[in-house]
Amino acid sequence: MDVSTVSSFILFTFIVAFVSWWKTKKKTTETTTGLFFANQKNSFWVVGGALFLSNISANQFIGENESIYINNMSVMAWGVSSVLAMLLVAEFFLPVYFRTGAMTIPDFLGKRYDASTKRLVSLVFLISYIANLLPAVLYGGAVAFTGMFDFLDFLKLTYWQNIWIVVWAIGVIGAVYSILGGLRAITISDSVLSIGFLVIGIAFPYFGFKYLGDGNWGEGLQQVLANHKEHLNSIGSVGDEIPFGTIFTGMFIINLYYWGMEQYIVQQAMTAKNLSHSQRGMALACVGKLLCPFLINVPGIIGVHLYDDLPHTAAVFPLVVRDTLPAVMTGLTAAVVLGAAITTFNAGLNSSSTLFILNLYKPWMKLRGRKTTEAMLVRNGKRFEIAISLLAMCCAPFIMFVDSGFYTYLQQLTGMFSVPVFTIIFIGFVTRKVPPGAAKTGLVFFILAYFICNFILDISLHYLHLLGVLFVLTSACMLLSTRWFPKYCYRENVRTDIDLAPWRYRYWAAFVLLLAMVLVFVFFSPLGVA
Repeated sequence: MDVSTVSSFILFTFIVAFVSWWKTKKKTTETTTGLFFANQKNSFWVVGGALFLSNISANQFIGENESIYINNMSVMAWGVSSVLAMLLVAEFFLPVYFRTGAMTIPDFLGKRYDASTKRLVSLVFLISYIANLLPAVLYGGAVAFTGMFDFLDFLKLTYWQNIWIVVWAIGVIGAVYSILGGLRAITISDSVLSIGFLVIGIAFPYFGFKYLGDGNWGEGLQQVLANHKEHLNSIGSVGDEIPFGTIFTGMFIINLYYWGMEQYIVQQAMTAKNLSHSQRGMALACVGKLLCPFLINVPGIIGVHLYDDLPHTAAVFPLVVRDTLPAVMTGLTAAVVLGAAITTFNAGLNSSSTLFILNLYKPWMKLRGRKTTEAMLVRNGKRFEIAISLLAMCCAPFIMFVDSGFYTYLQQLTGMFSVPVFTIIFIGFVTRKVPPGAAKTGLVFFILAYFICNFILDISLHYLHLLGVLFVLTSACMLLSTRWFPKYCYRENVRTDIDLAPWRYRYWAAFVLLLAMVLVFVFFSPLGVA
């Protein structure tokens, strides 16, 4: 293992930790607002960096490059097409959350429907985080870190043993970070990591193409543009992993859910000092998503030209890093990838604890007639984070045995949890007359329909199209079931203790971002480089 690699890794990791400590040392985490929402004092720069880095974990580095190596650039649609969803969230969702003072998504559902719906959705979120998000983040980080530092030779251990070691290292560091620093430390570290992310994003094309061209950057680029061009195509066909049509069905629904309803993402947006800063932060994150194909996906393209047959296709990203980048850049990349894995893990832990304490534990204590103090809630929130982090660390290594690609596995599992929650929130947004009973009916209907379609019936339909169909059917079920419940009309209570003025330049920003989104798709298509 090169000394320069290790030194740069340690140096950048130390800088991130030091800046986070310095910026948060006077900030309290002894209240639920301080621990879970950074006291709602973040500017749009911090919000944008936190939104972007909470989304960009090792899962993207590992999963998307694996998908490009196996298939093509159609996987980039997840990130690039999310710009439309993010702009819709900024325009329509964030104002609702700020107006109503809903600090968690189940909080909003509690206001829109009733307390039992709030508890039910809180459980769905928690199961999703514990079964899907947290183990997947740990596994993705372990695969990347193991490949870049090549512990197989250094420690003389098997691949399976290395994954276990790194999973537990990331999990322990992440849990300590979240418990001691709270969400403020997470958002600050995200902002610092975004600088390192930009540096390696620029370095990859230069050093990768230079390596391909035996020292000639232009020759390497020419090889990429002339050979294996089918891997550059983002317009997926029916036989590809991401058919282009899915952008307008299940993928759009999942993206809208993720950026506007996923607790650990919304929680980052709600740390803003007002609505305008939150909307500007979301626009800044959109810029990052548009750059992702050029920053994240280049290693997968280079891997197509370097490796004919990999036994572990998920290892393509760390192998390209190790083989093409200088030692110092390899250390920096390892630090950024590890940091991204830790911060996403932290955000998931923090949001899980938020949901458990505010939506389940505190109401349960109130029902028992027991008084809760801020100190008690914070203490039990930290204990809960310890418990679920240990569970995630035990489960994460077994993802290695999933037959389908890592990223496909991740998105399929996400859809199972996200679409039913999206449906009842979406219906709650568009109409005030759907009662709580209809929301619960919709949840039950989706779970049963999803089980039947996946495990009983043999439906030859892409899973994203299937999620789109189930969304329409579940919405219809909710609207039709309304007639069997008492008449209901939701009335919104608007808070007055925060600036609710929207960002004045949001429409101009939306126009530029949407145009850029279309151009990125055109660039990676038969009309462009493919």
